[in-house]
Amino acid sequence: MEFRILKFSALLLVAFSIITSCTKEVQIDLPGYKEQLVVDGRIETGLPAIVLLSKTSNVYASTNFESYLNSFVDDAVVVLSNGTQTDTLTKICTDDLPPGLEDIASGIFGIPAAQLSSLHLCAYISLGMIGEVGKTYTLQIQHNGKTYNSSSKISEPVALDSLYWKPEGNFTDRGFSWAKLSDPASSTDAYCWEVKYLSDATFTKTFNPYFNDKFFNGLTFEYGYENPMSFQDTTSNNPYRGFYKLGDTVVVKFSKIGPKEYNYFEKKYNQMYSGGSPFAVPTNIPTNITGGALGIWAAYSPWIDTLVCQ
Repeated sequence: MEFRILKFSALLLVAFSIITSCTKEVQIDLPGYKEQLVVDGRIETGLPAIVLLSKTSNVYASTNFESYLNSFVDDAVVVLSNGTQTDTLTKICTDDLPPGLEDIASGIFGIPAAQLSSLHLCAYISLGMIGEVGKTYTLQIQHNGKTYNSSSKISEPVALDSLYWKPEGNFTDRGFSWAKLSDPASSTDAYCWEVKYLSDATFTKTFNPYFNDKFFNGLTFEYGYENPMSFQDTTSNNPYRGFYKLGDTVVVKFSKIGPKEYNYFEKKYNQMYSGGSPFAVPTNIPTNITGGALGIWAAYSPWIDTLVCQ
């Protein structure tokens, strides 16, 4: 018995020696912060291009409203081409807005319209060109001696077969917006869903606004969406959040986008919804901008209809 105990103790000692002898201090060299240009640009059928430019921030730097304002770029040259026409985008700033654009600018920057006149936030807008179906739009940005390029195409829009409202759960006067879609089988398609009340100046994206036809290519199916505007209404009772009420009039914008654009937005929203969870899968958000910038230049091909909730 004593021999067995000594033998077992010897084995433990050998195992411990092996484990400790294999221990090695690992040093990880994290890359230093490198400032990059961030592009947030879009163009859609019948509307001018809008491009916002900003700079990345050091993850270890303090974050506040002032740092957010200072991140915007207002000294770039932005040029747009559709293959036959070229337009140098005009810089328009919130402290010098043309009358009537306050609500639109508020939707772009996410800041109340009443505060915009006291801030200097700039966007680049193509006053000499609007989006047309079938054309590819090439964007070139020059900033601090560097040149960045991207392109995106406005494809043929896809129309919904039908758009309707119906009550949900135990409610008779609250429900979701529903649509029936026949997805084209001849192409790989991706879409964006946006909505607004008839009186709103800008559209609002839903909880998960981007999707593609990976699982329903060429099929016809029905699906529903919640009311994203209801979450901004602080007077609403919690049981009604997410629903449209009977009698609401809603404008639906159902836009077709390209695969690269979808890949960017799908990764971006997945990262946003992870909420910093330690169990989330790390994701590098892709970009369709060349030259070392981040962000997206996206062309949208919208189909728009009005839904009366009845």
